[in-house]
Amino acid sequence: MELRIQNLLDDERCYEAVRKLRWGSEVKCPHCAAKEIVKRGRDEQEAGRQRYECKGCGKRFDDLTNTVFAGHHQPLKVWMIFLYFLGLNLSTRQIAQELNLNKGDAHRMAEVLRSGVVEQKPETALSGEVECDEVYVVAGHKGQPEAVKKRTARDDATG
Repeated sequence: MELRIQNLLDDERCYEAVRKLRWGSEVKCPHCAAKEIVKRGRDEQEAGRQRYECKGCGKRFDDLTNTVFAGHHQPLKVWMIFLYFLGLNLSTRQIAQELNLNKGDAHRMAEVLRSGVVEQKPETALSGEVECDEVYVVAGHKGQPEAVKKRTARDDATG
């Protein structure tokens, strides 16, 4: 018998972790942010996945709606392990071997996870006094390398 890490994880625990991280103590509709939610049973294919209905807008959703994990054929536990391995800086080839995935699927999963991280990255907002060192501005000099060269005191005296 071959021992694989995905056999050691429980699907229900993965969904519990997603629920805790996503909703905290209160489920909100991902469509309208309403808090009046009704549980509508579990998914037939993945028993750990809770389904909901929003009383505000009437739309149905589940634990993965509007997340990077939604709409993919791999089980949530595979995504969680994949994410963990990415954090360990394993290559997609190594992850594919460990999780018994084909290389193309592993590559797509890595792209989805990385793009999800970028999309969720908050906007950088600077406030107060902001300092930066050794700024080199070349705006407006495209194609004119002579205009960008540093001027010396001698250039200023002759120019």
